[in-house]
Amino acid sequence: MNRNISEMIEGELHEECGVFGAYDLDHQDVASSIYYGLFALQHRGQESCGIAVSDTEGPKGKVVSCKGMGLVNEVINEEKLDGLVGNIGVGHVRYSTAGASCAENTQPLVLNYVKGTLGLAHNGNLVNAMELREELSYTGAIFQTTIDSEVIAYLIARERLKADAVEIAVRNAMKKLKGAYSLVIMSPRKLIGARDPFGFRPLCIGKRDNRYVLASETCALDAIDAEFIRDVLPGEVITIDRNGIHSDTTMCQEKAAKCIFEYIYFARPDSYVDSVSVYNSRIMAGRILAQQHPVEADIVVGVPDSGNVAAMGFAQETGIPYGAAFVKNSYVGRTFIKPKQSVRESAVKIKLNVLKEVVKGKRVVMVDDSIVRGTTSEKIVRMLKNAGAKEVHVRISSPPFLYPCYFGTDVPSCDQLIACNYTLDEICQRLGADSLGFLDGERLHELVCGDRNYCDACFSGNYPVEPPAEDIRGDFEK
Repeated sequence: MNRNISEMIEGELHEECGVFGAYDLDHQDVASSIYYGLFALQHRGQESCGIAVSDTEGPKGKVVSCKGMGLVNEVINEEKLDGLVGNIGVGHVRYSTAGASCAENTQPLVLNYVKGTLGLAHNGNLVNAMELREELSYTGAIFQTTIDSEVIAYLIARERLKADAVEIAVRNAMKKLKGAYSLVIMSPRKLIGARDPFGFRPLCIGKRDNRYVLASETCALDAIDAEFIRDVLPGEVITIDRNGIHSDTTMCQEKAAKCIFEYIYFARPDSYVDSVSVYNSRIMAGRILAQQHPVEADIVVGVPDSGNVAAMGFAQETGIPYGAAFVKNSYVGRTFIKPKQSVRESAVKIKLNVLKEVVKGKRVVMVDDSIVRGTTSEKIVRMLKNAGAKEVHVRISSPPFLYPCYFGTDVPSCDQLIACNYTLDEICQRLGADSLGFLDGERLHELVCGDRNYCDACFSGNYPVEPPAEDIRGDFEK
């Protein structure tokens, strides 16, 4: 059986997906911009991807799409890209946290209904998807997928039958949704972006010449040389048509709950999320770790890639030299044959290897972004010691995971979280580390310039939206 290489590295976290949309007012094709934008967002999802485009001056029901299982360059080749003709479109990269990993669940979703077509790409997770799905099913809806994104698409289509414009239908549908959603939606004549009232997942607006774009991260704007305009506000509905940008803030509220883990791990370090530099956030996390958990050592190293910048911050704060102790294999594709039990370490070693010359005989501070089950960290500590490291002091640039996430991150249930089942000393012992330190949750706000409008429920249990009574992720398959 083939599996995602990331799944082989047990304990590695994933974000659900990345979204991208484009509308060219000069009627130029947008598929190539979406393609390169998705490349820049590939870190947000490696299971599947897709692009759907349309012509704003053509027939209302005509949408051309290409999607499938795999990375962007595996699914969309030059020939397929040339066939995606249209000046408006949406794109998506996915990692599943709700809904099975299969071709039927790839996005964007394209819906044909009496008012025309909808193309929809969704980042996030609804906590009331099951109730909404049941309600829609009893009124005749037939579902083709097992993802909550299809519930959103159906709601918008139904609301459109009663609304004067698609953006009003989106707003009215939002009133029924609970949980996390950043959406890019293509109607026959409009590109729409929407963000849930808490702003769990990021979404921003950019522009190049007369082409408007919506993207999960600013790094995707950089990839197509688009100028950053601003972030979509939590609760805001953005409509882009031939007359430019229009904003509806009816659903905006005072309290936001932006995912703090975007800054710690998910977003690319060259991105800005809600006007905060992800790079600076990780430097700050490393500095705080050094202040809270100092240690005498000879070198500071980061676990690629998300641990690298925090390790630099730790080194800057302490004056301990920063070094690159790991070589990462950049050519490991999406699929990977499961190693036999006798070579069960292979999954980690294929992805990472230690530079013995860097760590041999040294006291090493190893900085990583998180520990989930602990299996990966244990293997990496062992690799460092096998390479000759005299001591390995593990520092984690986030607090311990104590609660599952229901908002688009696959933090598992408590029984699978090492921090729920063992004390700090026991975790340290299980990892084989000489010491262990986590970031203090009380200082998380320093990562986002003092803004306290963030969600840290996976660390604190303080859910901004009441979580389901049981873990509903994957229930659509039952």
